[in-house]
Amino acid sequence: MEYKLMTDSCSDLPIEIVRKYDIDIVHFTIHMEGEELRDDMGVSFDREEFFNRLKNGATASTSQVNAGTYLEKFKYYADNNIPLLYLAFSSGLSGSYNSAMTALDMLKEEYDNPAITIIDTQAACLGEGLLVYEAAKRKAAGQSLPEVAEWVEENKKRVHSWVTVDDIKHLQRGGRVSAASATIGTLLSVKPIIAVTKNGKLVPVAKVRGRKKSLQYLVDKTVEGAVRSEEQTMFIGHAGVPEEAEWVKSELEKRLQVKDIIVSPFGPTIASHTGFGSMALFSLGEERTLEG
Repeated sequence: MEYKLMTDSCSDLPIEIVRKYDIDIVHFTIHMEGEELRDDMGVSFDREEFFNRLKNGATASTSQVNAGTYLEKFKYYADNNIPLLYLAFSSGLSGSYNSAMTALDMLKEEYDNPAITIIDTQAACLGEGLLVYEAAKRKAAGQSLPEVAEWVEENKKRVHSWVTVDDIKHLQRGGRVSAASATIGTLLSVKPIIAVTKNGKLVPVAKVRGRKKSLQYLVDKTVEGAVRSEEQTMFIGHAGVPEEAEWVKSELEKRLQVKDIIVSPFGPTIASHTGFGSMALFSLGEERTLEG
């Protein structure tokens, strides 16, 4: 039976991939200096302007998608008898997954056993996007909804995410580090390294002196953890620094045989939390064991 694949704008996939595989999107909302902005995967959203505003000190916040929004989405598929597979942003980082589950419970009060499957990807940004991309390819190849859902469940904890933040002051503005730590970190050119835990949360795992060393750290960890890289599509995400992202790609290609590497900018939802200049590398390895 034909079915639909859905994700949210936190997956940060290039719009070309979204359109190619006809993926439905749940859009997050960003609040920036009194403005309400819709994360529409770059269709009309001016990412460059947004990145420049972050670079110049602007702060942004995000709000989780509410149950009402999900209910409206889900009702369309229930009304039209179209099975749906929704791959959701990590519950360890947002309450949106819980909102989706609440909406599904509400839907079940009106419809008899709606054919909607929701999976907590326990991933973010292009780590979530990697799972959606692999699911979309499998769907296009003819795999059923249960087959694709099973693959995602079995592999979601194998997504390795390595992130570095260029501006530690951005973490201070967002309340994630103290002012003293941010000041000392800036003076010493400290670049935090962040990874995703086995439960889908982001935690700091290292501090590296200097930008180039922080980018190299991402490459080193990805090379160290990759499994069957020649069969993989890896993703590199960045907030406004495409040249550095291409350098990371070239360094990775020197060290690993990779089927494909896709470079794509962060969307505004993710960039709101990581700041201008942040960079991330996403790949598949052994199951994550990081606690947190």
